[in-house]
Parts: sequence; structure tokens; C-alpha cells
Amino acid sequence: MLNKIITLTCLSFISFYFPKATHAASSNIELMTQNWPFNGIFGRFDNSSLKRGFKVYREVCAGCHGIRHVSYRDLEDIGFTKDEIKVIAADYEMIDGPNDEGEMFEREAKPSDKFVSPYTNDKEARFANNGSYPPDLSLIVKARNGGADYIYSLLNGYKDYPEDFEASEGMYYNEFYPGNQIAMPSPIMDDIIEFDDGTEATLNQISKDVTSFLAWTAEPELEKRKSLGLKTIFFLVLLTIMLLGVKRKVWKDVD
Repeated sequence: MLNKIITLTCLSFISFYFPKATHAASSNIELMTQNWPFNGIFGRFDNSSLKRGFKVYREVCAGCHGIRHVSYRDLEDIGFTKDEIKVIAADYEMIDGPNDEGEMFEREAKPSDKFVSPYTNDKEARFANNGSYPPDLSLIVKARNGGADYIYSLLNGYKDYPEDFEASEGMYYNEFYPGNQIAMPSPIMDDIIEFDDGTEATLNQISKDVTSFLAWTAEPELEKRKSLGLKTIFFLVLLTIMLLGVKRKVWKDVD
């Protein structure tokens, strides 16, 4: 019985802090690893960075990439007020319906709505991007081998083509992308955006902030999961200690 409880304690620790990863094709390239504040047992998101990252997504990325698994009201978790969220949602138009006449209609998005996709369907998305489909970014951090480090590296990996590299038309060189050719041009550069809190908008800072935001969209419940995990581990450890005490007391007179 005691061994089972200890085993459960270990399994709980693993399941809460080392969830099974889903990823694309693996690569042996060494990524630009960062000390992300949300990593580790006690890791938490930096709301200031998340708000800056949302600004980058909204002004730079949202024209091509959606985050369909996130609702506007979820932004309250990273520090936006309800009034601010209403203003943000109102900037988007979405198709709803049917109305009483059986017709679909456009309306302003509400906080309870999911983020509106920039395209109405996959064909429109491919047509607007020369045949390449811009992926939804909601789960991109969890869907790529290397996670946040891969996204950060990708954003910083755009270089000029090496002289001996056979370049394809309409493609861009990126040292971290599989095959080193990517259809998306470099989306960010120094000072492409102005942060509301006065943070200097360098390529490095922009990459960190938008990557942090995408890590949050991939797992907005991360902090709650870790908090619950710590409580569970504490309970199981306490229960184990109590059972050890009971065992010793019950069997102390047995030869």
C-alpha cells in the first residue's frame, strides 16, 4: 500500500510538471535557448511581457495568423480590464446568424467570442499567401519540437542566403527552419512596433514577448495546473508521512 502511494506521488509529479509533448519533425539544430519565466515547477507568466506580446501579435501577426482557441475575455488573465477587452473585441467583425430572416450577418465581436480568424477559409488563406497556409498560432508553442525556444529562434533566424545555397523563388533563408527555406518573410525587426510601457522594441525583445504570449495561448491554465500540482504533491507527501507513522505504530510490537 505504501509503495503504491509513493508511486502515485511520483506519477503525479511527472504528469503535472512534465506533460507529454506534441511536436513536429525533430531537428538536431541547436536552438537559442532562453531562461523563460514560465518554465520550472514554480514558473509563472510575466504579464507585462504577455501584454507586450499581445500587442505584437495584434499589430504584426494577426493579419495572417489566427489564435482560434483563445477568447477575447481570456485576456483578463494577463492583466487587461473588462472595459479594455470590450474595446479590443469591438475592433473585429465576425459573421453570425442566421437572423430571424434566415440570413447570416456581420457584427462586432464580443468578449465571449473566440478571436476572429483573418481568413474565412483555408483556400482564401492560401490564395493570399502565394499557396502557403499560415498556421493558427494558438498551440504553435506546444506543436513544435523545442517549444518556446524554437519559436524564438525562428524569429531570430532570418539571414541572407549563403553563396553556395540553392535558393527557391519566393522563399526566405532561416537557419532554424527545417530545410532552411521558409515561405514567410521575417515578420519583425527593430522598432517595428512601439510598446506602451516604454520598453525598447528590439528584435530580441519583440521575439521574447510574442513568444511568451504564444506560450500562454498554448497553455493559459499553466499557472493553475502548477498550483494544483503543488497542492496535490504536498497532500500525497503528507499522507505518506502519516501512513508511515501509522505503520510503525501498528507493527512496533511485532517481532
